[in-house]
Amino acid sequence: MKVFVRSFLCFFFIFFFLQRVICETQAESGSEHASLPPRGWNSFDSFCWTISEEEFLQNAELVAQRLHAHGYEYVVVDYLWYRRKVKGAYTDSLGFDVIDEWGRMIPDPGRWPSSRGGKGFTEVARKVHSMGLKFGIHVMRGISTQAVNANTPILDITKGSAYEESGRQWHAKDIGLTDRLCTWMPHGFMSVNTKLGAGRAFLRSLYQQYADWGVDFVKNDCVFGDDLNIDEISFVSEVLKEINRPILYSLSPGTSVTPTMAKDVSGLVNMYRITGDDWDSWGDVTAHFDVARDFSASNMIGAKGLLGKSWPDLDMLPFGWLTDPGSNEGPHRYCNLNVDEQRSQMTLWSMVKSPLMFGGDMRKLDEITFNLITNPILLEINSFSSNNMEFPHITGGKPVHLSKQGVQSNSVADVKASETHFLGLSSCKDSKSKGWSIKAIDDDLEQVCWEGNSRSKPHAPFCLYKRRPLSASDEDTMHTLQNQGKFHLHATDTMEFCLHASPKQKLTSKEFKRGSFSPCRWEANQVYLV
Repeated sequence: MKVFVRSFLCFFFIFFFLQRVICETQAESGSEHASLPPRGWNSFDSFCWTISEEEFLQNAELVAQRLHAHGYEYVVVDYLWYRRKVKGAYTDSLGFDVIDEWGRMIPDPGRWPSSRGGKGFTEVARKVHSMGLKFGIHVMRGISTQAVNANTPILDITKGSAYEESGRQWHAKDIGLTDRLCTWMPHGFMSVNTKLGAGRAFLRSLYQQYADWGVDFVKNDCVFGDDLNIDEISFVSEVLKEINRPILYSLSPGTSVTPTMAKDVSGLVNMYRITGDDWDSWGDVTAHFDVARDFSASNMIGAKGLLGKSWPDLDMLPFGWLTDPGSNEGPHRYCNLNVDEQRSQMTLWSMVKSPLMFGGDMRKLDEITFNLITNPILLEINSFSSNNMEFPHITGGKPVHLSKQGVQSNSVADVKASETHFLGLSSCKDSKSKGWSIKAIDDDLEQVCWEGNSRSKPHAPFCLYKRRPLSASDEDTMHTLQNQGKFHLHATDTMEFCLHASPKQKLTSKEFKRGSFSPCRWEANQVYLV
């Protein structure tokens, strides 16, 4: 198999080429929510809001058959499952939603026929559970504008009748905050006043209904980022602690989110978006690198969450057969990212331990996409890696060929392979490389070591061994380029190579002469270059 060091894969998180640690965390169990980053499938990227019961169950069955063995266990219906798919209905239309007598959203029976007779999602959840999967839904903030306009009564689930306080019944207009509309769906939803008993009763009735349906995962939208509503998040979190069913709690979207903002909610939820919507453009992907770096540096990854842990969420993986943002039609095109860009995205998501929610239509899942989202090394990194943060000395290089495979780099010459990519290791004389040292071992071998902060507790340094030329054998010579004081690591077309990634790694004499790269073996202290 041809193996290349892919450009952009590790711009900010190259440490995975330096260390891969298998932690002792057990697989997620009922005793702890989200003990590992959640993994699953979501309908948004391929169907927008238009998915039907038949289409959803077809995708769920394929997730069970092809992805469940790789840890993908949630299948999630994204937004507007309650909107009738008729002329005039779109993402921010008003008056097309199906609500019950208490102002709560219920599935559109035209698209979800098993919901008729007040069953809601009960039958869909039962079928999903019979496949060995878990069922999730998307919900919006507060209460719908349609319910407020209809002024529906509020359900008191403790009595099974209308909520009463201060000698009167309470209705939707009493709790809806018309000055707190959802910014990206202003005709659709608004916050409720959680300081009122009636407002709290309404939210409690919503989440009890979801539990009664058999929901295992709730993606709560328009309550975070630019639409932050800490009161609603806090109250819903308390309700989910008391409810008689384990439900993972997810927040969306993450526009303008900072680590400081996230620290206020991370202990209340299980995953939370830290960017806006990610679609299949390279600009969207690159926008996630700095954000991911900042959150990892803030020790937010796998922090204490609702009845378990919480995970910063980089959004879904828009690979495969997709639709368009805000579309009224289902999947009709392939992902716009090229293969290298998709690999870069999947690698970044894995390295920062983001939840992995695949968004493509499972009915047209191609082998390239399947192999990418089930790559065992990336999934292992996603689940079991530790110390996930930027490593200070690595720089990223551009591809060296002007084509679909890359962009010309004027600083590197004489590279023949069109798919050659590189990572640059700054010279130890570089001011940004403080903490690194270099010394000659012999005439042809140099040792590069990370000493870190000299004032910190003494520890064995991490060292790489650099040799010119960097060779796998006399026959397999790896391209070595020198430019502007930087060392460039290139992979060979003929062998699979791994980078040793432990300060305690013991090399054979043959490996020591060659340097830190050697043929791959399945062990914890090597990193496989994919």
